Amino acid sequence: MSETALYAPIKAFLETCGYAVKGEIGGCDVLAVRDGEPPLLVVCELKLRFNLELVLQGVERASASDEVWLAANVSGRGREADSRFRALCRRLGFGMLGVFPDSRVEVIVSPVSPFPRVEKRRRSRLYEEWRNRRGDPATGGSTRTKIMTAYRQEALACAGALAAGPLRPRDLKPHSGRAQGILADNHYGWFVREARGLYGLTDAGRAALLQWSPAGSEAP
Repeated sequence: MSETALYAPIKAFLETCGYAVKGEIGGCDVLAVRDGEPPLLVVCELKLRFNLELVLQGVERASASDEVWLAANVSGRGREADSRFRALCRRLGFGMLGVFPDSRVEVIVSPVSPFPRVEKRRRSRLYEEWRNRRGDPATGGSTRTKIMTAYRQEALACAGALAAGPLRPRDLKPHSGRAQGILADNHYGWFVREARGLYGLTDAGRAALLQWSPAGSEAP
């Protein structure tokens, strides 16, 4: 079993709590957002077992979020049964979510206090990526795989429009508000300047459309 198997039950649980959930945002396994002014950002990190590495991941995410949850399988013999581990999470203000073999999710420890130090810029980057990403194309807990970021989604939207022939950046604005920068940066090597202010698609761009079409076609 991989950590990605935990994503669906955790996502479903957080959605029942009133959050909108997406996976693999800014290195976080799960980012859940509840509307408000400002919106409430909750990070949930996934591991097959509760361990120190999971706690350290939570510590790393704490300054960019309003709340941190740690989620792992419940085995009956793991750290979730260790009162010292639960006490550590309480002292850090982390919540613990246990995932049972039948995909049931239970709260083991509730987060008890907000974090005093929030890095506003880092928090803002997380929220902007969550807000701009169309759908939820990345399964939380994924490793060694390319993530469908909002930037990649917009680049694919531009590539899809260019598949029919060269266009100017202004023609691509309905597909991406930052089309000009995406074409100029050409981060993935998908675009080629055909003439002044006119861009076309490279072979790499056409291959990317085939590779990413299922994930890239998610609706906003």
